[in-house]
Order: sequence, then C-alpha cells, then structure tokens
Amino acid sequence: MKQQIDDIARVYAESLFQLADKAGGLALVQTIGAEFVALADAVTADRRFAEFLKTPVIDRKTREEALKRALTSAVSDLLLRFILVVNRKGRSGSLRSIALAYDSLLQEKLGKVEVDVWTAGPLGEDARRVIQQRVSAAIGKDAVLHAYVDPAMIGGIKLRIGDRLVDGSVASKLRSLRSTILETGGADVRGRFQQFLNNS
Repeated sequence: MKQQIDDIARVYAESLFQLADKAGGLALVQTIGAEFVALADAVTADRRFAEFLKTPVIDRKTREEALKRALTSAVSDLLLRFILVVNRKGRSGSLRSIALAYDSLLQEKLGKVEVDVWTAGPLGEDARRVIQQRVSAAIGKDAVLHAYVDPAMIGGIKLRIGDRLVDGSVASKLRSLRSTILETGGADVRGRFQQFLNNS
C-alpha cells in the first residue's frame, strides 16, 4: 500500500488505534486493521468510490447514510462509527491515508515495519525472500514487503522503509553521477579561468 501518510491522517489513526485497544485489546486492533486495509484497497481499486468519498458535491449527511448502508454489516461497529465521525469532520476523502497510518501503527505494535520495494521488473520469490531477510536484519524488525514494478527505472532497487526512501536504482546513480560531473566540471572551468586571469 504505497502512499505518503500526512500528519492529520496519523492523528486520526492514533485515535482509532487507542479506542480499539481500550475496547478489545490486540484482537480488536488487528480485526479493525484488516477491515480498514480492505476498505482502503476498495478505495484504490474503485475510482468512483474514491470520488464519492471526497467530492464536495455530495453533502455529508447523504454520504453518511450511504456509508451506513454499505458498511453496517461489512465492518466492526467501532470502525463504522469512526468512519462516520471522519465523514462529519469533512475528512472522508482521507480514509485511505488514515487506513495506511493505522496499518503502520499496527505493524509497529507487532514488531514489524512496512517496506515498499520498487524494481524495474517483477520480483521473483527468491529475490523477494533475500530482500526481506536483509532488510529485517538491517533494521532489527520483521519487514513486511510490498513489491511494485516501476517501468521507468533502468535497474536496481528503491526501498521505502517506514518514511525513509532508500534509492539504489541505476537512474538515481546516473543522476548523482551527472550532478557530480556538472559540479566538478564547473569547478574545473572556474579554476582554469582563474589560472588564465592570473597568467594574463
């Protein structure tokens, strides 16, 4: 689930996490996490659903009634009440981001960390296992891998571990090399110009 998480989404997620923990402990926290991730996936998969959540054309009361009808038997009562509060606050368009923030809190609670992996082509199971093992060893937590294909990459790998991006792609190295050449080239030109002036 690839997306940056904003501070407001994190605050909402922390509130839900605390409510779930207080109401039912880790079992309820995990149940709500699974339901919320499924809802976030539905938002991602259905452009019309995503638009329904964020469009100002639909008033909050109408959206609330539709959400009640759609989710009453699909999610836990606590999650439904939370979603309705988020809607009343005018933040229903942020539900996916809040779900991602909640999932991040849950993984942290379980001693895991979300790791997004981008490669130029699909990752095989062996490569996926090696990456998972190496990242887990490096960060001291169980890495939960989400693999994505980025055709724009020439090769190499990009990782997002929590909020930190580690770019080991060939394209990134080429950009870095180009920048270095331009910087040192510029210094070299300035040095030769200064030498020319000194000799004149």
